Amino acid sequence: EVQLVESGGASVQPGGSLKLSCQLSGFTYNSYCMGWFRQAPGQEREAVATIDAAGSTGYVDSVKGRFTISQDNAKTIVYLQMNNLKPEDTAMYYCAAEPWCHILRPGAPLREDYKYWGQGTQVTITS
Repeated sequence: EVQLVESGGASVQPGGSLKLSCQLSGFTYNSYCMGWFRQAPGQEREAVATIDAAGSTGYVDSVKGRFTISQDNAKTIVYLQMNNLKPEDTAMYYCAAEPWCHILRPGAPLREDYKYWGQGTQVTITS
């Protein structure tokens, strides 16, 4: 059974930093995409960042230069380092996994369709 468990969400002040983690289990594919999404109350879910098994990454424009997606060497944890946080970053953050996937080219639109999802971790930016 594939499971994704997010952690690291918290309430921080604008300009602060957080590092989210997504622990994977039961996911043993050599080719895959992992994504971080967020959804604020009353808004649609938004793809924030993507990484594939080769380490290629992609970001939505609003977080470029502030957020970094990465994975550990064992490829069982996917991170989202978030710096210079803004109130508009407030949302529930979800990680997702899709097997047999890769980022087609730099700058390609972020994948929206994933098979496996975590339960989310809340990020609140407030002064």
